[in-house]
Amino acid sequence: MAESLVGNRGSGLDGRWGVADKSGGRRLGYWQAILRQLGQEALMWNDAELQSYQELNTLYSSTRAAKHFQRDIVRNVEGYISATKKQMEIARKLAEDCCMYGTENQSDGSPLARAALHFGASRGTLVTEKETLVGILSEKVSEPLRASITGAPLEDARHLTRRYERLRQEVEVQAAEVTRRQLKCKDPFAESAMKFKNEEEKLMDLRSSLVALERETTDAMSDVEDQQQRTTYQRLLTMVLLNIFFHIRLLACLICLLQALFLCHNP
Repeated sequence: MAESLVGNRGSGLDGRWGVADKSGGRRLGYWQAILRQLGQEALMWNDAELQSYQELNTLYSSTRAAKHFQRDIVRNVEGYISATKKQMEIARKLAEDCCMYGTENQSDGSPLARAALHFGASRGTLVTEKETLVGILSEKVSEPLRASITGAPLEDARHLTRRYERLRQEVEVQAAEVTRRQLKCKDPFAESAMKFKNEEEKLMDLRSSLVALERETTDAMSDVEDQQQRTTYQRLLTMVLLNIFFHIRLLACLICLLQALFLCHNP
């Protein structure tokens, strides 16, 4: 467990967020090699710290997957809106042509003229209903999801994770330095003993800061995860309800049209 989270950095948080540059990664690898030689690497993190680190990994994976899913929904909804608007142009032209024919040929009392007028008016109503549908889809689905994707809470949480990972690396480097000085410290009254004590106190301060930052980061990521899950679920529900209401109105309009067409043929 310790080796997968500490020794194999590529599978941890920094491997995903890319917070360490090449030189930093080489320095970290150097100190980790020292710790391995001294048998201290597995002892650096206790079970609670490893569990917290794994929790952050899980939160990051969850929020990343949710962000990608939100982006997919936005892309597909906007694609649907674009395609629907093109269909609406064709439907509107059909409605206008039907109304024009019915208006120009009403004088002879033709059933077809009356039917064309009803058909054109009905198609115009359907186009209006579709305009309302795509407008609500954009306002109530696409825009909120886009705001969630690019919003400050997500960016702030990711910034905290990068800070956390950098500080975690500092703790590892400092732990290696403490171990190295501990091995050199043979005389408790020598200068090396004082340096060892100073480095040990620095390590304690770093670990204390790491615990506080880990708590803050986990809380922020948890809040983002909750917000993503809630917002995305609500948008899915909105799409279902919108389609139900649209098709109810569509069916009602088509039934009225059908009745009107029967009356035109059988006055």
